[in-house]
Amino acid sequence: MRNDKEYQLCKAISTYLKLQYPNVLYHFDYAGLNLSIQQASKMKTIQGKIGYPDLFIIHPNGIYHGLFLEIKASESQLYNKNGNFKSEHIRGQNNYIGQLRAKGFRAEFICSFDEAKLSIDNYINCYYNNF
Repeated sequence: MRNDKEYQLCKAISTYLKLQYPNVLYHFDYAGLNLSIQQASKMKTIQGKIGYPDLFIIHPNGIYHGLFLEIKASESQLYNKNGNFKSEHIRGQNNYIGQLRAKGFRAEFICSFDEAKLSIDNYINCYYNNF
């Protein structure tokens, strides 16, 4: 991910998913990795809109088509002192999350491992409780 804290958080989430939900499919986006200029150029060429979330859990639960998580290492990355989004980039990510929600996905920002675990557990357990 763009900074080591986000990468470490993604790594912890991946480990949790592998151990807790070994049959659940998921995918982390590569956009946050430190790619070479050539790799970054190739990725930009094939990407859709800017703002695609970091993690997609490919697991419909009867209500939603899947779970998208935009991962931040801390809440301070989201908002400035006025309570507005800290950057246009984050505002764009929020817009993308809104579009995903409108299409029947669950999508949200998470800012810690505990938030990720709670979101994933609630989502997956809702699935199992519906069947």
